[in-house]
Amino acid sequence: MTPLHSSQTDPLKSKIAVITGASRGIGFAIAEALAAAGSNLVVTSRKSSDAESAAEKLAVHGVRVLPLQCDVRDEVAVERMFQAIKDDFGSVDILVNNAGHSQPLVPIEKMSTDLWQDTLATNLTGTFLCTRAALPLMRQGSTIVNNISVAAYQAFPSFAAYNVSKAGALAFTNTLREELRDRGIRVMALVPGATDTEIWEQFWPEAPREKMVAAKDVAAVLVAALRMPAVGSVEEIKIRPAVGTL
Repeated sequence: MTPLHSSQTDPLKSKIAVITGASRGIGFAIAEALAAAGSNLVVTSRKSSDAESAAEKLAVHGVRVLPLQCDVRDEVAVERMFQAIKDDFGSVDILVNNAGHSQPLVPIEKMSTDLWQDTLATNLTGTFLCTRAALPLMRQGSTIVNNISVAAYQAFPSFAAYNVSKAGALAFTNTLREELRDRGIRVMALVPGATDTEIWEQFWPEAPREKMVAAKDVAAVLVAALRMPAVGSVEEIKIRPAVGTL
């Protein structure tokens, strides 16, 4: 019997997947999992050298990988990026809005306007800009995945800008799903709990990494969901640590 997801039958094989913020952490893990499934990739980062380094690592899977530099906060840069994708691939099957920005722990009364605006620009406006630019390249059967966070549901003190940006991204995702339902474009919210990535160095270097979810496990769950047919009116993937709580 042929395996369900062999190279001949895997529904992700030869798909065109765009992953923003793909040079490290969850973004790179998702890119690697999709490459292993046979998807061709566009990997982006704010630094071209980081995108190119990620592409070199992913090339071992034998798929096409296009590295692109893009600051998702910049409307012109986003439009330019998707024009390059159109010129190279012609269409997009999977968009993973993963590029994100954390923040230092700062109470609201001491938070600068620059910190507030930068966090929302990356986590919320960037998701909007990339989605808007990608939609003309997406057909029925395509999928948009927005990497949210448990911070969309749970308020963490001294983390207001991040909390608000992720709650807004969840509301955007839910609105987008309703708008695209009739077009047959699937919209998924990826909601990982504490995940073992470099982001913790910014505000909690001593965080108990052993209690966290591994980035590769988040990616594996997402790829498994992408292989399944779209069902129901709400698609949300929540992934929590298996060991204790943080």
